[in-house]
Amino acid sequence: MSLKPSKYLWLIVLVYCNFTLAQDRPNILWLTFEDTSPQFIGCYGDPYAETPVMDKMAENGIRYINAFSTNTVCSPSRTSIITGVPTYQLGTGNHRSNYAIPDNIKGFPYYLKNSGYYVTNNYKTDYNVQDEQAFIEEAWDDSSGQAGWWNRNENQPFFSVFNIADSHQSRTMSMPYEWYVKNVLDYLPENPKRLDKRLDNPRQPLQELDSENSLVSEFADLHVKHHIADTAFRMPPIFNNSAEMRKQMARVYNSIKLTDLKMGRILDRLRQDNLMENTIIFIFADHGEGLPRMKTNGIAAGYKVPFIVWFPPKYKHLAPNGKTGVVNEELISFEDLAPTILGLTSTSKPDHLNGRRFLGKEKENAPEYLYLASDRADNGIDLVRSITDGKFMYSRNFMPFYPELRYIRYIEQAEITRQMREDYQLGRLDSIQTKMFKSRPPEVLYDIQDDIWEINNLNESNTYQDKLLEFRALLHQNIKESIDVNFMPEYTLQQLSQNDTPFNKKHDYNYYPIDEILTIATEVGYDDLSSIESKLEALNHSNQFVRYWASLGLYGNRAILTKAQIKKVQSALVETYQPAKITLAATLLDNVEDDKVLTILTNSISSDKPELTLTTINYLLYAKKKSLFKNEVEEILDKKQVPYKVQAACIDFLNLL
Repeated sequence: MSLKPSKYLWLIVLVYCNFTLAQDRPNILWLTFEDTSPQFIGCYGDPYAETPVMDKMAENGIRYINAFSTNTVCSPSRTSIITGVPTYQLGTGNHRSNYAIPDNIKGFPYYLKNSGYYVTNNYKTDYNVQDEQAFIEEAWDDSSGQAGWWNRNENQPFFSVFNIADSHQSRTMSMPYEWYVKNVLDYLPENPKRLDKRLDNPRQPLQELDSENSLVSEFADLHVKHHIADTAFRMPPIFNNSAEMRKQMARVYNSIKLTDLKMGRILDRLRQDNLMENTIIFIFADHGEGLPRMKTNGIAAGYKVPFIVWFPPKYKHLAPNGKTGVVNEELISFEDLAPTILGLTSTSKPDHLNGRRFLGKEKENAPEYLYLASDRADNGIDLVRSITDGKFMYSRNFMPFYPELRYIRYIEQAEITRQMREDYQLGRLDSIQTKMFKSRPPEVLYDIQDDIWEINNLNESNTYQDKLLEFRALLHQNIKESIDVNFMPEYTLQQLSQNDTPFNKKHDYNYYPIDEILTIATEVGYDDLSSIESKLEALNHSNQFVRYWASLGLYGNRAILTKAQIKKVQSALVETYQPAKITLAATLLDNVEDDKVLTILTNSISSDKPELTLTTINYLLYAKKKSLFKNEVEEILDKKQVPYKVQAACIDFLNLL
């Protein structure tokens, strides 16, 4: 009698293989937090910080000291993370924008989900993509305030993200001090040996821990203070060391302390669910500290983040060289996160992910340089491109006429900003502290290891000229090779998103000649005669983007233009490309009495294109004749459904009158 295989054998084998695969594939937990630079974390060298949970995880894990967000504000940063593609390649760099991206680019958890993982996000998204909700639903099994690993199928591996908001700029500076007391200080436990019930915030996921035993936390027990006092830290030299400023700076330390406590709460839940031994844990901030001159600025203070990875013994072999409890100097970019997670989970990587795997069996070598970007934040227009090797950071300010402390309503409403502006007006600040109120140099080069507050610009030092030239050339090469799409004004990014994507259109060289655009863009910030003449000549170029960048450069030269040069700018007002036309008019506003200039600016303020309105008001913020447009700006605020970025710019404008 011959033996016949059971018709159910294939099913048994499949179930066994899936069960085995699930057991062999690690769980991944991300604890992301907001607006925090390494300088404010204990394990990164701040003896005044109280971050024992992060410190303990770093002590037993890997502490990366050269990790950088690809952007300096939350939504572009998170868009780089979720797509795995730098914002300057997709056109997603402007804060809270919704421009189209190619259909084949998914949120990377989509690939994990299709390979058997349960993927959850609790709860922040903030993705700069068109039709964000559909993008979210495709990427995650659950993206909500209740999302977590606990809803997965038995033995199903998970990828779970928790974003802890307590170190956000709202807590550290933007909201009133009374709000901070209620939402941060009052949440810190009176008895540091017990996890206070006030931490049962409904926007955090762990309300279930209500038994008596669960209130005693292995991680919370690490905290030894109720709060950090105004006098108990060293003031960064970029800020005035006054009692008023120390009161505000203490908000940073206490907000990060509360963040650390909540991290411990999530880790306790993971431990109680007996999942620590099967879970690799990532802890990192979304970009630099939410303080003036840091977040939103294209220097290391905006890009550099604390970044910790912890491995259970079972998966220690996936760490570099199989070692934990170490400091790692490799360059890490947020572009690398998606391919690294896909590699750790044995998930196929799509072709559009070009970041490197920095962990796992297929670990790839670290790059020599990282390329980073900073664009518009809320109502504050900007464009900065940066390169770093971990030791030095070079940044090219393509709109240097806007200061580091440019007008951004979310920053301007803060008590710390109002205090800083008052101190500046009254002459209370030293030469270091006043720099952020003035126009930026077109190029900066900082030693970000030895000068962590980026005080000494090395761009004019003979000692560092070779480094400056090297970085400048490499950055220009990257802009050209990546075809940096954000050299298009947002007005055009919005137009292209109606029927196409900026990503697709940028590959049409006749439409978007990035080499020629960059040639004239690199003249912005320079005021020698040769540079001004180059920009005047480029006003006649056949390409609208070249003409726009020429006009932008002349706007930066507006205070020194000769009468003959002003006449050439006036003759260029026949310009048909609106962003260039508005910029030329703004260049002339304080130099001539010209009704045509007033008409152009008035019409653009009242435009039905928010991008044109925002551009115009940003120019007027720095104009002497801004009061001429008071009525038009007030009318905008009277309208319904005005985009926040435009509303914010209008408020900043009126506050300056």
